[in-house]
Amino acid sequence: MAQYEVVVLYHPDLEIDLDKAETKVKKLFTDHSGKVVSTDNWGKRKLAYPIKKLEHAVYVFYVVDMPGENVRKVETTLNITDEVIRFLIVRPDLRAIAKAEVAKAEKAKKAAERGDSPSGESEYEEKDDKTEE
Repeated sequence: MAQYEVVVLYHPDLEIDLDKAETKVKKLFTDHSGKVVSTDNWGKRKLAYPIKKLEHAVYVFYVVDMPGENVRKVETTLNITDEVIRFLIVRPDLRAIAKAEVAKAEKAKKAAERGDSPSGESEYEEKDDKTEE
């Protein structure tokens, strides 16, 4: 099974009762041998341009484990779902994400070795402040 990131833009009127629409989309994933790993509701946001004469949408981000051959079926069903005004399904580059996390950890380790404070100020900047007093 491959991991996919799915962003769904729901109709803005569903902001109050989003549970029913979310349940419908999650069921769509599970019906096609998928498993929803995580869900992140970003809330109602302004769109960059009007879609179907709407200025706002409710953004929900899903991480889904699903076989690759079922992605097309999910896309087809999302296209005809009334609650969904737009969606995007991408497969993240997990190697690039892991590489970025390693680089971030190394950078934090080097900063700790130099004695930098967590706020980003070094010990030299603190000494300058003391000499001005």
